[in-house]
This record gives sequence, C-alpha cells and structure tokens, in this order.
Amino acid sequence: MKRKSSDLRQEKRNKMVLTCVFAVLAVVYLLPIFLVLINSFKDNAFVNTQTFALPNGESFVGWANYEKGLTFGNYPFLKSAFYSLFITIVSSALILLCTSMAAWYISRVGSLVSKVVYYLCVFSMVVPFQMVMFTLPKTADALHLNTPWTIPVIYLGFGAGLAVFMFAGFVKSIPLEIEEAAAIDGCGPVRTFFSVVFPMLRPTMISVGVLEIMWVWNDYLLPYLVLDRKKYMTIPIHIQYLKGSFGSVDLGAVMALILISIIPVIVFYLTCQKYIIKGVAAGAVKG
Repeated sequence: MKRKSSDLRQEKRNKMVLTCVFAVLAVVYLLPIFLVLINSFKDNAFVNTQTFALPNGESFVGWANYEKGLTFGNYPFLKSAFYSLFITIVSSALILLCTSMAAWYISRVGSLVSKVVYYLCVFSMVVPFQMVMFTLPKTADALHLNTPWTIPVIYLGFGAGLAVFMFAGFVKSIPLEIEEAAAIDGCGPVRTFFSVVFPMLRPTMISVGVLEIMWVWNDYLLPYLVLDRKKYMTIPIHIQYLKGSFGSVDLGAVMALILISIIPVIVFYLTCQKYIIKGVAAGAVKG
C-alpha cells in the first residue's frame, strides 16, 4: 500500500514537472506573437527603443499602423493577399489530389518502378532547398512557371515528398478486400479510388492539408525567387518591401501586416489541430 501511494506521488510530481516545462515552452512560443501584437499599436519611433514595453499614452497610435500598412506604396495589400490565397489554395489542392493518387498506386502496385518512385519522394524530404534554389529561377522562367497561376506546379514538386510518405503509410492500412469488392461490382481504378479509397483518406488528407497550407501561406523564399516582383507579390514579399525613402522601414506598419497575415493561419490551425496527430498516427500504421 505504501509503495502504491509513493508511486502515485511520484507520478503526480512528474506530471507537475512536465506541466511546468510545457508552460514555459508555451510562453516562449507565444512571446514573439505577443511582441508583434503590442508593437503593431506603437509609433515607429518607439518600436526599436521600447520593444518589450506595453503601449502607453506617448507611444500608442491606435489603428494608424494598420491603415498605413494596408495603403502603403503603389502595390495594394489586398492584391498581395489575393495572390497568397490563390497560390495556397491551388497548391494545396494540387498536392493533395496528385500525391494521394500516386501513393495509392505506389502502395497497391508494388513494382520496382513504384518502389523507386516512393524512395525518391522520401529522399526529396532530406534534400536542402538551397541545393536547387540557384537554378530554380532559370528553370521556372524556361518552363513559364513564374506566375501565380503556374507556381503551384513547383509547390507540387517540393511538397510531394512528405505527402506521398504520409498517404502511402495510410493506404497500406486499408484492407485490399474493400477495393476488390468494388472491382467485382464493376468499378474501374479511377472510380475505385474516388468512390472507395479517397473518402477513407480523410484523416491523412486533413493532416497533410493543414501542413501544406501553413507552409505555402508563410513561404517567402520560393515566390521571391520565381515570381516577377514588379507584377506579383505575395504577403511575405509585400511586407519585406514595406520601405520608405532612403530604405527606411516603418516597423509599426510591418508589425501590423505581420499580425494580419498570421491570424488566418492561427485560426485555421486551431480549428484543424486535432486532425494533425490523428492523420500522422494513421499514416504511420504501416510502411
């Protein structure tokens, strides 16, 4: 009995320690967002000198930074928001559709070619982006992939590795008898996938979708290298070019636009976070 009570006390202490550790980590992760929030309401002169201080009567400017950020320069922010939204939605949809079909084929065929393709997709996850970034702009220009309407093809290439890996693991956990029953009922491969397999991929589909949407929405380097910045700007590029005369940067307006850009991602992540672990665990059942 004494041993059991001591074990319970030890378990309680371990939980308290873990709670404190994770609470500290949560504060560390939330601190940058809090700093962006409070500095978005300060005058530009106080952002550098009083970075960690709360806005007061002297530094508080209300919504002026948000108005300035949305109307700054000749390139409208709403146009950048449209390009970011379009690229994010189309790229994520393209990745989900193409990689789920590829993963299903790879898992069910099992030939040497399919295995090579699978391992190439897995290998692409460990290849640093810096290895291809220098030749990427020239390649994109030659293939006419340097516009918001075509850049999703590039995102498909870079996002396929993780998506195929996760989808292939989940497909291997689906009983083959279900697809055989669909084939007996007269379903061809295409109908079998969209009518039988595709609905069953929902947990992993949501998980992969959340990860891809957060990546594409926040991505700065790939659009910066590929797109013509005089014609097309995504939100990260728009924020980077928020400069005045002689290269001066209005940090208050920058903080305001950063906060506007991260709010949709935070809301989206909080809405779908419960599906991420479920999808990752489902994709790791076999493989």
